[in-house]
Formats: sequence, C-alpha cells, structure tokens
Amino acid sequence: MDLEKKTARIVGILFVIASATPLLSALGFSSIYDPNYLTLVAANRIPMIIGVLLMLTMAAAIVGITIAIYPILKRYNDNLAISYIAARVFESIFVVFGVMNLVAIFSLSHVFVNATAPVASYFETSGALLLEAFAWSGHLLDIPFVLSALLLNYMLYKYELVPKWLSLWGLIGSVVYFGFIISILFLGLSVEIFAALLGIQEMALAVWLIVKGFTFAEIESSS
Repeated sequence: MDLEKKTARIVGILFVIASATPLLSALGFSSIYDPNYLTLVAANRIPMIIGVLLMLTMAAAIVGITIAIYPILKRYNDNLAISYIAARVFESIFVVFGVMNLVAIFSLSHVFVNATAPVASYFETSGALLLEAFAWSGHLLDIPFVLSALLLNYMLYKYELVPKWLSLWGLIGSVVYFGFIISILFLGLSVEIFAALLGIQEMALAVWLIVKGFTFAEIESSS
C-alpha cells in the first residue's frame, strides 16, 4: 500500500507539472505574438529558451503520468489503460511538434536580425507559416488531451479509484472541453471558460492524489 500511495503522489505531482509548465512557458515566448516578433524573439533569447525547456518538461510529465498510472489502471481494464496511454502519447507528440516550431522561429529571428539586407517579405512569410504551425499544434493536442481525460475519469468513476463526485466532475468537464475545441477549430473563437472546468478539476484531482491517494475497490477486470 505504501508503494501505491507513493505512485498516487507521483501521478498527482506530474499532473501539476503538466498543467503549470504550459502556463509558465507562455510567458517565455509571449514575444511571438507581437507584430515585431522576429526582432523581439532574437532579443529575448533566455526567456525563449526557458519557454522551450518548460514545454519539453510538459511533454516529459505527460509521458511520466502514463508510465506511473498504467500499473494501477491495467488492474481494472487493460484495453482502456492502453488507450489512455496512446492518447497521452499523441498529446506529447503535438507538444514536441510545437517546440520544433518555436525553435525554428527562434532560428529564423536570428537570421533576420543578422542578415545584411534581409528581404522582409521572405522572413515574414516564413515566420507566419511557423506561427500558424505552432498554433495548430496547440489546437490539435487538445483532441487527444480531452480524449485521455474522458478515458481516465471514466475509469476513475467506474472503478471508484477516487470519489465519484471528483471523477464525475472530470467527465462533465471533458464534455464541456469539446466546446472549447469546437469554438477554436470551427468558429475561430477561443472560449476559455469551456476549458476552465476541466483544468480546475485536473488540479483538484492532483491534490486529491497527493493527499489521499487512490481508493482501491474490488477488482472486476473486463480486459
């Protein structure tokens, strides 16, 4: 039981890291949203590097969650546990893809400021494409993220690994989060309130796991 409590704490801590790092990293590369981003990115080398490292930390934390929690979930339903892992791996892949675009923007900005006679339209076009690719990586990772949240909270609810009110909150938040995805991909709007419900629940779940751990019910494996 001590090992299981330790696992729950590790999972909770990794959830906090995976949620906090993207918020902190956004401060590091906030200059990419400025009209003069090519010049500003080159001038803000350290914040940009920190932002990239934080995003890589996010990807590592996501993978770490799957590694830590899989032995717990597979006791109840191995198929759903593997599906959860697959969704989170795809999420981390999109995070890394976003990092690659940030690094490319960073490199482009240095070429831009060091060029003797830069052709503005070339750099602006290249930069715009990289920014668009970075934005799409963020939009697309929401899909496996919300799918993983549905799978995880379904298992937590069905097998009573945490209080039902907490996992039910996560299920409702996951459904509402689909509204956030639709608002961005199909309407071009960013309705953050749709994402807030699941984001807060994930932090509540993290705190619960750190403090209380999992509640193990009788195993009725359907795998």
